Amino acid sequence: MFLNLLRGIHVPHRKDTADCPPQRIPIPATVSLPMSMHIGKPALPTVKPGDLVKVGQRIAEPDGPISAPIHASVSGQVRSCGKLLLSNGQVISAVVIDSDGRQATDPSLRPPAVTDYASFLAAVRDSGAVGLGGAGFPTGAKLQVDPAQLETILVNGAECEPYITSDTRTMLDETDLVWKGVKQMQAHLQPRQILLCIEKNKPQCIQRFQALCQGEAGIQVLALPQRYPQGGEKVLLYTALGKVLPEGKLPIDVGAIVINCTTVAAFARYIETGMPLVERCVTVDGGAVAHPQNVIAPIGTALRDLFAFCGGFRREPKNVFYGGPMMGVSVPSLDYPVLKSTNAALALDEKEGTPPDPTPCIKCGRCIRHCPIGLMPQAIERAYRLNRPEELEKLKVSLCMRCGCCSYVCPAKRPLVQINKMANLLVRQYRAQERR
Repeated sequence: MFLNLLRGIHVPHRKDTADCPPQRIPIPATVSLPMSMHIGKPALPTVKPGDLVKVGQRIAEPDGPISAPIHASVSGQVRSCGKLLLSNGQVISAVVIDSDGRQATDPSLRPPAVTDYASFLAAVRDSGAVGLGGAGFPTGAKLQVDPAQLETILVNGAECEPYITSDTRTMLDETDLVWKGVKQMQAHLQPRQILLCIEKNKPQCIQRFQALCQGEAGIQVLALPQRYPQGGEKVLLYTALGKVLPEGKLPIDVGAIVINCTTVAAFARYIETGMPLVERCVTVDGGAVAHPQNVIAPIGTALRDLFAFCGGFRREPKNVFYGGPMMGVSVPSLDYPVLKSTNAALALDEKEGTPPDPTPCIKCGRCIRHCPIGLMPQAIERAYRLNRPEELEKLKVSLCMRCGCCSYVCPAKRPLVQINKMANLLVRQYRAQERR
């Protein structure tokens, strides 16, 4: 794998909500909590229809080490434990709760006693924290490492996608929580260094954490170049440490952990207050939104409630996304819920949300020059259309990070990133058939 980040891409930042402190939305009448809001096995529901629940109460247990518990985000009564169609096409179990509007908290909630690595890891797991930058990997599993292997923790505050500013607001509005989480990781994981990685277009965040780092051994701020996809795990490892992540390996295999800044704040809040992850900051933006802003919403809130709080739509949305325009996922309905990993909800108007019609490839090579992983998207497209999974494997399609740089720079407007996703699926299906 060859990383050529120096050739990355510049995308319009569109960070119009960066100066908007998040506003708390009214308690929704209903929340839908999918049992799979993380990578790994879905959680197992522990409640049934008719049960009364309170905020912070655990309603689902993790099913194995790569899983995460789920907690009630509103107080009220469980309406159903049925099935829900997710935006990725999965049909998953979900708990639907009708709110009583009181937001009564679970009286059993207490800050956990954290005295060593084992109790710290247990607290992180119990917090329900997952990768809140969009990846959704269970944080308890991520931090379960051999301390002898760990050299560096990279706290990811790059937030390089257009529109999204929820991490920026976490760094500005919950600075103390992020810092406490950093200090907890330093005390219990004992890395050689912790780097707070923040893009240079966030000077307030950089200055605030630089002030906290004064006199602190082993913790410093790393100001990152303003290039997309600077916040991608593989890219960040290379930019910050000069390390290339081998195919099929995790950051710990090169001595590092990469963790989102809002995730750090989430488990720090649990350790300090005993309140697990039940709400999050979401950037609501896009040309169709009447009043773009950041909001704090209970997990499971319908997207329509977020947009309604922001004044609804000033024009008909062409596309609605979970996440940003580069790596986000289009959703077909405003009834889809806010997930743990939902850092933004975008409603793009006709101008923003209409993809251009593709024309034939002109073999200019821009997609190759701008791919941060050094892949050959035009060759991947050809092999996919010819149904050649073995060739796709040789082209290392599994390394694609779905950043969308190839599609963005393509003068022919080929849907290269979408084809990369389908090509990766074709390879997995081919290998699954071979194992039968």
